[in-house]
Amino acid sequence: MTFEAFEYDLARFIPFRDAAACARVRAITKEEMAQHPNPDFHIKIIEEPSAFYFAFALDIVGRIREAQEAGRPFVAILPVGPVPQFTFAAKMINKLGLSLAHVHTFNMDEYADQDGNTAPIHWEGSFQKAMWANFFGKIDPSLRMPETQIHFPTKDALPDYGKRLADLGGADVCYGGIGWCGHIAFWEAHLGDEFLNADGTADMAAFRQAGPRCVELHPMTIMQNALHSFGGDWSWVPPKANTIGPAEILGAKHRSFWLDGDLGGGVSWQRFIARLVAHGPVSVHVPGSILQTARTDYTLLGGVADDVAIHMA
Repeated sequence: MTFEAFEYDLARFIPFRDAAACARVRAITKEEMAQHPNPDFHIKIIEEPSAFYFAFALDIVGRIREAQEAGRPFVAILPVGPVPQFTFAAKMINKLGLSLAHVHTFNMDEYADQDGNTAPIHWEGSFQKAMWANFFGKIDPSLRMPETQIHFPTKDALPDYGKRLADLGGADVCYGGIGWCGHIAFWEAHLGDEFLNADGTADMAAFRQAGPRCVELHPMTIMQNALHSFGGDWSWVPPKANTIGPAEILGAKHRSFWLDGDLGGGVSWQRFIARLVAHGPVSVHVPGSILQTARTDYTLLGGVADDVAIHMA
């Protein structure tokens, strides 16, 4: 069967406008996905979910243990998701009797209301609540780091959040994922408009130096989070969030990003954006693309790496 050509503009709410770049990365096959011109940008595909989350947990625990054996502090930037690796990591920590007294964690982000007020820890959608339920609270209290070494970007903490991290020498590693619009943490795609020069070119230096702030969430992020965390209810997703910026992500000694956005049945919301972030142009409108410029491990669940194709159920 032959198909007719059908050309059209991208929807107006999408900040990244390069349709040719989108078509190019869309055509990247699963076999080609792990190839990248930057030798420090390592792309890996793990087919089985259990192996994917176990590898993520091993990465976390291995770095913690390495720092302990070297007699130095360990500072990590953590996402709230994916989630299963945190349960695996807590079990490993408890079984090993691994003290986390030397560990300092900084969560990437937290929801906020329209006025920038942080979601309280006991709200069901709070990232603080999720982290305590899935990670910190599952670690034996005798092994867990002091609560003063667990940091979240609350409204009170946000003004000096970047400084707190810098005062510890920056992060040893920044863990994370990629949002549907290409965000890292909640540093959203539309924020790129703020870093455009008068001639339309991007001030990439200023973008790379941008730090923590409260942001309005992009519509794609609202829909993505409604889909995987709020039962599809977009009215339940808060409109804003506090987030770290590119400066903290690039300031880490290493970056370890894990993409598991596979819904099953041949459908993955992350399949295209994984390619655009890793193989598209480095763009202020695709924030995750800056990972291409730094030492990064970029690990995809098998279904996320599958070829991009129209899927008509």
